[in-house]
This record gives sequence, structure tokens and C-alpha cells, in this order.
Amino acid sequence: MEKATLLDWYHQMVLIRRFEERCDELYQLEGKIKGFLHLYIGQEAIAVGTIGARKAGDHVITAYRDHGHALAVGLKAKNVLAELMGKSTGVTGGRGGSMHLASKDLTFWGGYGIVGAHLSLATGLALAEQYKGTDSATLCYFGEGATNIGYFHESLNMSKVWNLPVVWVCENNKYGMGTSIERASAVDRIIDKAKGYKITAKQVDGMDVTAVYEATQKAIAACRRGKGPQLLEMMTYRYEGHSIGDRTRYRTSEELNKWRDEKDPIALLQNKLINEHGVSEDELLKIQKDVDAEMDEAVKFADESPDPAIDTLFDHIYPANPGVN
Repeated sequence: MEKATLLDWYHQMVLIRRFEERCDELYQLEGKIKGFLHLYIGQEAIAVGTIGARKAGDHVITAYRDHGHALAVGLKAKNVLAELMGKSTGVTGGRGGSMHLASKDLTFWGGYGIVGAHLSLATGLALAEQYKGTDSATLCYFGEGATNIGYFHESLNMSKVWNLPVVWVCENNKYGMGTSIERASAVDRIIDKAKGYKITAKQVDGMDVTAVYEATQKAIAACRRGKGPQLLEMMTYRYEGHSIGDRTRYRTSEELNKWRDEKDPIALLQNKLINEHGVSEDELLKIQKDVDAEMDEAVKFADESPDPAIDTLFDHIYPANPGVN
């Protein structure tokens, strides 16, 4: 990997980490973010590495833990944060909030709040590209908990039957809400579930951004060659709870600290940049300071942005009868 690319990824991963940390503060300490909040801390390498392997026009769709993906596809932190705060300058005008970030221009169909349901939408996105005769692929992200849902099995089955260009990206962070995969699933290796549908599958170190990128690059290339759906099981760990109110009493501090100390994705990339590419600690510190300044600007922008105007309440709604106001 080129040094410049790795430095860009480092910036993205630090930005996602800082963004999520500030969201935690804005929610719990300042009360400026309402509703649910699912943080992506610990999983940054997956969004950055997979999206780094796509080309313009490839679709991205994910579940409710979507802030990292939104930033990785290129949405501005200030507009994403404004969306979380329900402001008119948010990426969907303050109407979607934390779980429904999206961008038509970036073919990012967002966050989706219903567990597993978006897999069927990913199947449709890939089917549309197949009909149009393009070489565009679809990246679909979900947690391991979603693999026990009917949408998962129906979508994987049809994607193979129709040989669709979709990369199924399972972000296996060990816990579906508060339950470990070993307690909830008869088959705890997701790659084995994919094999049941004759889908090529690979388990990947989801804490290593270069390993994520290389595996995704190969999977997308296979889709473009007409090899059909691929599944990547990204082995990762979420440092925070399932959502903001989860106190994670179901796991030990020893387990969490082991992942933080030995496998943190940002620390791993830091070491690679310093030891293999001659990047100085001062260069990395400057990136961190630049990100902090970007986040200060984002918070100020979102805080000062107006709420959606009352007279826009019914905008973007499809009427049941098009001829009636």
C-alpha cells in the first residue's frame, strides 16, 4: 500500500473515532442528540477499508450503526452531525437522524433501522445493476446477529440463484445486542452459513485496514467478473455497548481491554505507518489535531444550524392520491 493512501485512511479512521466520541458527549452530557445512538468505535477499519476498495457508482447500504460508513463514503462530518442533531443542514434535512444517513449522489443508501431488512434492498440494488448491464457492485453491511433473520437467508439464496454482484459484509463484533453469537446461533461462523448457499466466503481480520481492503478488492473484482455474490466475515469488536443505554454487563473488562490493547485498528495502522513507511509521530499528531479542529467546526456548525422549518413538514412525502394536496 502507498504511504499516501495509508495516511488518508488514518485520517478517516481517526475522524470516525473522534466523531463517535463527540456524539457520545453530545448525547449523554449535553442532550443535543436524541433518540437512539449506535457507536462504531473499534470497527473503523471495516468501513474505511471496504469503501476504499469500491469505485464510483458501487452501492453501499448498511444497518443502523452507520456513522462510520457515512464518513467513509465522503459525507462531511458537519452535515452528518447536523443530521444527528435534527437540523435542517443535515444530510437528509434533519428527518433521518442517526440511523438513516444517506446520499443519492454517493450511492450510499444508508443506515437502515430494521435488523436484516436492508439485505433484501441490497439484493434489489444488485439485481438492477445486472439488468442494466453495468459492472457496478453492491456492498451490504450487517452484524452477525442479523444472520439468524429470514431476510439474510432469503437474500443470500436469491443473490446466488441470480448470480448477483453483491458483496455481503458481516461485521462480526461478537455480540448481537447483549448476546454473544455462541449463545444465539447454532452456527457461529458466518462463513459456514454462506457455504450453505454455495457463496464464496472468507473470514478477515476486521481490525487490520489493509487486510480488509485487500479482501474487499478481491471480492468486488470477482463480482465484476460475473462470479456472483461474495461474503466477507470481518472479525471485529465494538468497544461501546449495542446502543447508548447499554452498560455491557454481559462482557468482562478483561475482554474489552485485551481488544483495545492488542488489536485497536487505529493503533495497528499507526505502527504500520511508523515502522514500515517512516512516518513520524509528529505527522500523525498533526493529523489528529486537524481532525480535532474539524470536529470543533462540525459541532459549532451543527449547533448553530436552524431546525427544519414548520412549513417544510410535509415535504418529501408521497401522497396516497397524487391529485390531492
